[in-house]
Amino acid sequence: MKKYIDLFIQAVRGDEKEFTTGSVKRAIFLLSVPMILEMIMEALFAVVDVFFVSKVSVNAVATVGLTESVITIVYSIAIGLSMAAAAMVSRRTGEGDKEGAAISAVQALIIAVGFSLVISVAGFFFAPDILRLMGGSEELINEGVWYTRILFSTNFVIMLLFLLNAIFRGAGDAAIAMRSLWIANGINIILDPCLIFGWGPFPELGLAGAAVATSIGRGVGVAYQLHILIRGNNIIKITRQHLKVVWSIIKRLLSVSIGGMGQYFIASSSWIFLMRIISEFGEPAIAGYTISIRLIIFAILPGWGMANAAATLVGQNLGAGQPQRAEESVWKSSFYTMLFLLFVSIAYFLFAHPIASIFHDDPIVLDFAVKSLRIISIGYVAFAYGMVVGQAFNGAGDTKTPTIINFICFWLLQIPLAYLMGLHWKLGAPGVFWAIAISESFLAVLAVLIFRRGKWKTTKI
Repeated sequence: MKKYIDLFIQAVRGDEKEFTTGSVKRAIFLLSVPMILEMIMEALFAVVDVFFVSKVSVNAVATVGLTESVITIVYSIAIGLSMAAAAMVSRRTGEGDKEGAAISAVQALIIAVGFSLVISVAGFFFAPDILRLMGGSEELINEGVWYTRILFSTNFVIMLLFLLNAIFRGAGDAAIAMRSLWIANGINIILDPCLIFGWGPFPELGLAGAAVATSIGRGVGVAYQLHILIRGNNIIKITRQHLKVVWSIIKRLLSVSIGGMGQYFIASSSWIFLMRIISEFGEPAIAGYTISIRLIIFAILPGWGMANAAATLVGQNLGAGQPQRAEESVWKSSFYTMLFLLFVSIAYFLFAHPIASIFHDDPIVLDFAVKSLRIISIGYVAFAYGMVVGQAFNGAGDTKTPTIINFICFWLLQIPLAYLMGLHWKLGAPGVFWAIAISESFLAVLAVLIFRRGKWKTTKI
């Protein structure tokens, strides 16, 4: 037992950063523990946030759902760029090229700042139109427009938090990424009720307070990341000599990240369409679905930690010329993630009502939340393989394949199926929930079949 405790402590401290030799199981453990802990805090914040917001009003919860369904476009850009940066940094790390890793990181930051400035301006001025386009009522828009406006205006902290953590993970320093997200979301959780309800000396900002808390918390997290990247003593460290524009690297990053952005844009735009369909059933349906999605994310994000670990192992081991070790890491990571999500799916299916009732007591909202949670959790076991294998492609620098898979499963299957089952066949919101479970399961099967062909092992980056 002491052996595992010592290994856990070593993982949290981030003592080891090179994972191209030794036991694959040990490498997965050392990388995945901080990544899972990082995702657990992100998941915890998502749940705590919706808990406090649900105390404001049904419209407040619905506003969060509508805003997040659109702001996932920002996440798509951030995650796509993060994939490219992580793949390039991990490949350079595996090759032993620290200078190349640092220069690549700087070019990724330049791209991120450019994107975020454009989104900030557009989001600030068009926030009411965004909510209106998503089916929000005028009452909802009047109540929640500043929440949407603040989140879009401060999107750069979201962008940089994703990107810098991906850079640290690519370098094998997952413990830094974990600590930065714990700092960011820890502050979020503390400030959330203070700014929403006006506790103590804080002003009562209502729903807008949740957005302010998020922006402040993530801003502090980004400041910590930049301090470590510039002042720290890690595998990757940025100095003045790295602060230059290298167009050849920017071009390669954009080439890889466009695939990553594409796959997440496809997934997030599918979520927008799903939310638009669900809005046909009223604000209680949107609120119930938003609560269930937060709970689903709470369970899935630790699995994403394992998937990110697999991506880093793939990148470093391909850089070190060990493709078989990279593949072994993926299959083992997928299996461990599947076991975890199997346990979660059973718990959610059996205890959906008491879990959802923590967040809302409106019987109509609760009914939608319970049905969504039970139906979508049925596909959890398949989700495990879909997540890990998809991230393995990205870790290899092959962002094109997951993009094609997402296009087939989300745009050609999920959206039409949700429309048919929800509206045309008149199954209501549960029809949309079934479309999600079916399409995600199909995605996992397709990803595994393509991964087994092995073409990802020859990807150049």
